[in-house]
Amino acid sequence: MSKIRIGQIGTGHGHAAGKLESYRNSPEFEVVGIVEPDPRLRQKAEAQAAFGDLPWMTVEQLLALPGLQAVAVETEPRHLLGHAETCIEAGKHIHLDKPAGESLVQFRRILDAAARKHLCVQMGYMFRYNPAVVLLKDLLKKGILGEPFEMHCVIGKLLGNAARQKHAEYPGGMMFELGCHMIDIVVDLLGQPETVTCHRQHVGPQADTLQDNMLTVFTYPKALASVKSSGLEVDGFSRRHLVLCGSEGTLHIEPIDSPKIVRLTLAKERSKYRQGYQEIPMEPYKRYVADADDFAKIIRAEKEPNWSIMHDLAVQETVLRASGCSTEV
Repeated sequence: MSKIRIGQIGTGHGHAAGKLESYRNSPEFEVVGIVEPDPRLRQKAEAQAAFGDLPWMTVEQLLALPGLQAVAVETEPRHLLGHAETCIEAGKHIHLDKPAGESLVQFRRILDAAARKHLCVQMGYMFRYNPAVVLLKDLLKKGILGEPFEMHCVIGKLLGNAARQKHAEYPGGMMFELGCHMIDIVVDLLGQPETVTCHRQHVGPQADTLQDNMLTVFTYPKALASVKSSGLEVDGFSRRHLVLCGSEGTLHIEPIDSPKIVRLTLAKERSKYRQGYQEIPMEPYKRYVADADDFAKIIRAEKEPNWSIMHDLAVQETVLRASGCSTEV
């Protein structure tokens, strides 16, 4: 079976190099070109191994390449939707990194057009294929944790001044840029919340406008969820975590980026899991590899996407509300 010809637009997203590397290392894809109209970003990318030996071209040149089937859109968030819409209009499947821009109206239009053309829009939320999150979904689906009533998520990091200035361009702050990963999981497991209450702070001493300390609470008929995201936490990666409490048990994932174990506590023995506290080992994994494999299967029509268009739209609406941003634009 011939490889899927894919290109990438943008190098400015924080995931851009990792995503491109995953396609270059995949037996399913042939990377045929890279686009970066910003000379500063291109110069920076050219010094990275992930972008080495690839032909640089314009958007028009990339989309005109014979046999091109898919495009990874990896620009800074402000430019994601414009390029995504161009790619869908050109009849290409897209991997669209997170969050899905600042306009819910435009994102809905892109998803509608993709559905009409039977094209895939795969979102770049980095925990969707995380084995600990996959386990959590399975435990919930099988009823092993009972009915969920509490979910608590923390995702932070320590930003330098340059990164702060970049993130400060977006009024949604850390919840928009980073907390969105956790919001994707909350909506996936609990659905779209009834109410969203956003708390925003600028705490750091820097003279910028970044909302760097944020907490959002999501209300459901019989559950509460919270997402905490900051750009201030020293060694924040090691404390990123997710806890879900159900009527029959609790699962604790920490750190969520690369968990070696998860902590499970059950009210009674269920399936292969014993009553009480236990630690479950997790297999090591590398980000983006499973995303690329799944993307290939969807493009080849071997399977349907695991996440629906309606889910992705609900996530984006919730991200904007959780960040204190408008959903009317």
